[in-house]
Amino acid sequence: MYARRRHVYFAMMGTCVVLFVLAWSVVRLWSVPAAVVMCLVAMVIPPVAAIMANRRGPDDRWWDDPSGDPQSDKWWDELDGKK
Repeated sequence: MYARRRHVYFAMMGTCVVLFVLAWSVVRLWSVPAAVVMCLVAMVIPPVAAIMANRRGPDDRWWDDPSGDPQSDKWWDELDGKK
């Protein structure tokens, strides 16, 4: 699950960089407004990529580590349906 999120994040950030580079190296030669629009789209991508990379999936636990208390961990595993 983390690898999938990481791949999506890097794909989105790569798209962002490509949009910026193409906008000001190629597209501006034909249309400055189109280059500005491309940069505006690229400006929105990083926050969306961060949100998507940090969101939790339906199977993720909201805590990172077991508590260390066997009774509590057993109870949480039962609630999570791991038994």
